[in-house]
Amino acid sequence: MTENVVPLFKDPTQEQPAPAPVPLTVVTDKTEPARPVRVFVRGRRAVVGAVKHKRTRTVARVTVRHGAYLLGGTRITARRAWDGRTGARYQRMMRAAEAGGNHEAAGEWEERLHRFRSERHKRRMDLLKAPQDMAKSAAYGAATGIGALIAVGIALAVATKDPADVFTPLMALVELIRLLVVFVGVVWGPLVAVGPWLAVAGLWAVGRHQAAAPQWALPATARTSDAGAPITPSIVVTAMRDLGIPALRKAIKEMGDSGAAMLGPIRIAGCGVEVDVTLPSGVSTNEVQGRRKKLAENLSRHEHEVFITIPEAARTVRLWIADSGALDQPIGPSPLVTDETMTADYAKGRAPWGQDLRGDAATLSLYQRHMLITGLSNQGKTASLRALALWLALDRRVEFRIADLKGVGDWGMFDGIATVLIQGPTDDHVIDATEMVEGLVEEMEHRIQAPPGTKFAPLIGIVDEAQVAFMCPAVGDDKRPYGGSKATSRYFMAVRKIHNQGRAVDVLLWEGTQDPTDQNLPKLVREGAHTRASLVLGTESQARMALGDKAIDGGAAPHLLRQGMDKGTVVVASDGIKIPAGQASITVRTHFIDDTAAAQIADRARALRDGVTTLTAVADDEEERDALADIATAIGDEPKMLTQDVLKRLAALAPAAYNAWTNGDLKRVLEDAGEEPKKSHGRMVVHRDHVHRALANRDADGSASAI
Repeated sequence: MTENVVPLFKDPTQEQPAPAPVPLTVVTDKTEPARPVRVFVRGRRAVVGAVKHKRTRTVARVTVRHGAYLLGGTRITARRAWDGRTGARYQRMMRAAEAGGNHEAAGEWEERLHRFRSERHKRRMDLLKAPQDMAKSAAYGAATGIGALIAVGIALAVATKDPADVFTPLMALVELIRLLVVFVGVVWGPLVAVGPWLAVAGLWAVGRHQAAAPQWALPATARTSDAGAPITPSIVVTAMRDLGIPALRKAIKEMGDSGAAMLGPIRIAGCGVEVDVTLPSGVSTNEVQGRRKKLAENLSRHEHEVFITIPEAARTVRLWIADSGALDQPIGPSPLVTDETMTADYAKGRAPWGQDLRGDAATLSLYQRHMLITGLSNQGKTASLRALALWLALDRRVEFRIADLKGVGDWGMFDGIATVLIQGPTDDHVIDATEMVEGLVEEMEHRIQAPPGTKFAPLIGIVDEAQVAFMCPAVGDDKRPYGGSKATSRYFMAVRKIHNQGRAVDVLLWEGTQDPTDQNLPKLVREGAHTRASLVLGTESQARMALGDKAIDGGAAPHLLRQGMDKGTVVVASDGIKIPAGQASITVRTHFIDDTAAAQIADRARALRDGVTTLTAVADDEEERDALADIATAIGDEPKMLTQDVLKRLAALAPAAYNAWTNGDLKRVLEDAGEEPKKSHGRMVVHRDHVHRALANRDADGSASAI
């Protein structure tokens, strides 16, 4: 089998075939000359293919990697040698301290540099005297050594009785010197030849140990991803340097390897770490706060995994950096669910609400604090607010009046706990909710007018989806609107009155609202709350409405939480929760209590109470009241009830009619019906059977109990 082989060299003796005739091409004005486009394209593709070939890329990576190892090792070794022989290290530390504004540390490093230079000067002066001292020492040593050898030789000669042995030890020393010279002569040549290569290998090893090569050139096993990497001082300093703040970048460059001087200790804090960064002069904390997203990316984290707050120290920002993915893991169940023996104390207790970012329990004091919680729809607002109410319900002294203007049953488990429970989104429900809040105002005014020192049971009013009330267009018979944010609005004015004076007599209002604006959450209302919490919001302006300017300027950022992924995570501004010193807010991941668990907790709270009758609407205070029938309603299923408790329930049933009632009024109505209160264990009580007997026996046409 033969092949057509193209010879590499021409044989001059061999005749070459005549070239084939080239056809002529006639080029006219309308015809462009032929161009070697196809050949050019094929050649370019061949070059590109060769460059992109896997083997070519592997060879390039190996070459760059080992070359970078050598160059990096040389640079590192030279830097170490320079630092050891000069004051460069002290100068870097001094510049870093000056750039960080720490003049005390700068002075200390300057003093160390002065000591280093003084000691170096002393060593150099000692070196100038060293040759003279060495010559004297060598002469003394040689004389002493020769004398000792001759003494040994004399002793040897005496022992052997041969005078020639006097010089035997001295000649043995001379022979040893000769052998050493021969050995050095043999080894020196190979050592000179191999020495430079050993030095190169040493520099290469230093570079390899420090991974002084680009990431793309490193082998796959040594290539590391920064995503989720542990936070180290060098990573933080590099992230701060690359924030895009010129003054900060310049200062860190001047610090050199001493940039970590601007950092405090990196502390383990829950599911992340915390570090304080002292900013150089000319860099404000606001500039760093405004670049949270870029800082997170520089730290190989998501934006929601980095929190920036302002501690007490001047020119300092506190960074909390979560472990990668840690905030996506759920927290444990609420202690309300796991501990069936848990009780509550309104005045001294703290509600178990969730965990802070450190992983510590976040507890909230509810004592004499109005509350406002906001957030976008379906982010856990009702569940977060309800968890606090469920805990407080375990204190049997606390009375609840609740208006749920969503009306889907989220608060249904409070039937039998709350004295008023309104559920529904219509204008009629808003009217009932408004009258409920106005009832709180009447109770508050009654308590304020009571004698000094009078103790009152806590009264908590809750309005969930309060934006429905503010936006309600309904107008009453007195031409006053129920909704709105003006002085004519009945709901708005009732809320303002409670905010102004309610806490002093333990009449409190909690409101939950979504998507806050000036229309559905007026400024005077939101600023009247002592505890303000916010779930995820859409904009910074909404966050400022929810928490206030101070909290947002201090680093609070509910608008940066992730909608749908950070359900139940609230940013809280309140003196009722433990907040790190210098911060204006704290982020809490609240425990989620589902409806089933909430119903079980409500059953425990209901068992602590004496059969509360829950009203689904506030009665019209202007209608004629049947006092004896209302007393029977207030007692409910209880066999007997203290007269003071009966008065409280009557006031909740019809505030306008019964707020001013005293024990004398109650006694008068019962005496007229022939059933006056009796004593039980030294305290006045009203018996249910006696009231029902009076109702059965009374003459309906002339009842003295009608008012």
